[in-house]
Amino acid sequence: MKTLLFLLLTLLCSNAFSQTTISGKIIDQQGSPIMEASVYLKGTYDGTATTEDGTFTFETTAIGLQTLIASSISFETYSKADDVTKLNMITIKLKDDVNTLDAVTVNAGTFNAGDNAKVTALKPLDIVTTAGALGDFVGALQTLPGTSNVAEDGRLFVRGGDAEETQIFVDGMRVFTPYSPSANNIPTRGRLSPFLFKGITFSTGGYSAEYGQALSSVLLLNSINEPQEEKTEISIMTVGLGLGNTQKWKKSSLSLNTSYINLAPYQKLYPDNNEWHKPVESVGGEAVYRYKFNNDGLLKVYGAYSSVNFDLTQEDINVADGIRFGLKNRNLYINSSYQDFLEKDWSIATGISFANDHSEIKYNTSDITDNENSAHLKLAFKKYFSSRYKLNFGAEYFATNFTENFEDSGFEDDYEFDNNIFSSFLETDIFFSKKLATKIGLRGEYSELLQEFNLSPRLSLAYKSGTNSQFSLAYGEFFQNPKNDYLKYNSDFTAENTTHYIANYQYVKNKQIFRAEAYYKEYGNLVKYDTPFALPTSTYNNSGSGYAKGLDIFWRDNKSIKNTEYWMSYSYLDTERNYKNFPTSATPDFASKHNASLVVKRWIEDWKSQLGFSYNYSSGRKYTDPNLGGFLTEEAKSFNSLNANYAYLISPQKILYVSVSNVLGTKNVNGYQYANQTNTDGLFERRTITPAADRFFFIGFFWTISDNKNDNQLDNL
Repeated sequence: MKTLLFLLLTLLCSNAFSQTTISGKIIDQQGSPIMEASVYLKGTYDGTATTEDGTFTFETTAIGLQTLIASSISFETYSKADDVTKLNMITIKLKDDVNTLDAVTVNAGTFNAGDNAKVTALKPLDIVTTAGALGDFVGALQTLPGTSNVAEDGRLFVRGGDAEETQIFVDGMRVFTPYSPSANNIPTRGRLSPFLFKGITFSTGGYSAEYGQALSSVLLLNSINEPQEEKTEISIMTVGLGLGNTQKWKKSSLSLNTSYINLAPYQKLYPDNNEWHKPVESVGGEAVYRYKFNNDGLLKVYGAYSSVNFDLTQEDINVADGIRFGLKNRNLYINSSYQDFLEKDWSIATGISFANDHSEIKYNTSDITDNENSAHLKLAFKKYFSSRYKLNFGAEYFATNFTENFEDSGFEDDYEFDNNIFSSFLETDIFFSKKLATKIGLRGEYSELLQEFNLSPRLSLAYKSGTNSQFSLAYGEFFQNPKNDYLKYNSDFTAENTTHYIANYQYVKNKQIFRAEAYYKEYGNLVKYDTPFALPTSTYNNSGSGYAKGLDIFWRDNKSIKNTEYWMSYSYLDTERNYKNFPTSATPDFASKHNASLVVKRWIEDWKSQLGFSYNYSSGRKYTDPNLGGFLTEEAKSFNSLNANYAYLISPQKILYVSVSNVLGTKNVNGYQYANQTNTDGLFERRTITPAADRFFFIGFFWTISDNKNDNQLDNL
């Protein structure tokens, strides 16, 4: 009996401590061995690392069904569950990890800016430190290729498209009236404060199927999720005052900013060529409330209010006393968004934005009252199947009500329309490898006003050609309803459309970026009318067409010169249109064939100062000279502007800031206005349309109060 027990015990011990050999080889997709890859059995301490030839071998006492794990930097983790006895002499092929920094990115037509961007063309700091931009995000973006410098307007004109063809979104929600109103030949400014945003995506074409109603471009602004600390910021400027405060709690935060701008003192010191009865005066305020839920959900509510009031008389060659123009505008904008991560790799993003814009306009003897109420509702989902396959889909609804009351010398009329659009989109990202990826999307839109449904396919493809370089291609169709100036008089339209073709090359290495992008854009169904201006009595149709093609080049270097960063951009644009009241196809008067910018910023440690310069050039724009005949065949002189700014740290939290636009006082020309009738010599006289002032000076003192005594507003200048 004792002998039998001894034999059983020996057998059990032998089985308990018997070892199985696990071996094999690990290679990449090209069959090359991977050295120092980690290989082990999940839930055990049994494992090893591969040798120089990619082979491995180790022993284990584990039995039965086990999971073998293999991993290496820049590759996806491999796992295989099988009986331990079958995990011998196996070959494991690891796939490239497409989430690594050196992986391909789908970026044709797109500039990213933000801490999370794999490739940063502009940083949020750049938006407010670029000389000549005057703290306006639009001004900084105009130094990028693909934009045209229309100095008298101030909005974004992208690749042959007018300003209405670019749409702006905050946290995925539409901003319906992103610019402050202004008078003719005086550039507007963006309403949104650049201090609110952590990241910016500026698409000059071929953008995602998630966004629509933009023929040329979209600008996506992502607000800060959580402020770094509590602080108070005080601004004293030559044009007004500003005050801001941020409070933080365990799960929430609140930021408040107010500003008062009055150009009357500045106009006294530096009068321009307008006769101001009431210089620009504005009051604005904004608030951002953020709340973080326990389940990673984040709620952000942004609200802004602004009012603008001014009155002036501007020169006009056909009106002896000039044109009297006065405006009172108030604008309310509310944006609420919520994001959350759900179970099984799902995420949700939803939100609503609302805008009310009210304007009272005095134009000579005419009184015009415009009121616009707009809303955007959106629900989107994302599914992360793997690092190689992601799905994004959702639906949104745009609602706009516009009314106008027009009075002149006893005549009165009212105009109104509702422009409501329902849209849905579906888009997928597919990474075939670390070198090859694609984005495929489809967007559908139904317009209640036009009673029309349109489908917009979108496609992007990117291939990584080298360690630091890649090629990208993009194609897309885009639709946009005609603008308010037409819809208030007529709704018998179809949507205007464009088709984009883009080829992109990008090289990124050691804080240096080079981009070259060629594109072709075809326009269809553009609005035409048969009067000098869009009028209630005009005859409208959608027979207009056009094209835009060109080349954009960008170079940024943050490495070569110590404490200095700079970027250069150049754009070549060839475009023609037959739209509005054009009698034939011609280059629009807002489009320049050549645009170039140079931006330089240098930190001077001994002076505790930041010095910046920017130079902007645009070739002359087209105009019509009735004395010579032809339509938009003449070309004005080129635009040149050298700008400078200087920031001095009086103390870590006190900054003196000085900025000068057009330092050299270059006499730029925005165009020409011709008389309606000939003079005694049978010629049409003309006047030159120049900027209201050759230079603009700005001086500001900025004081930050916080527990961190080194925190300041240098990032805000």
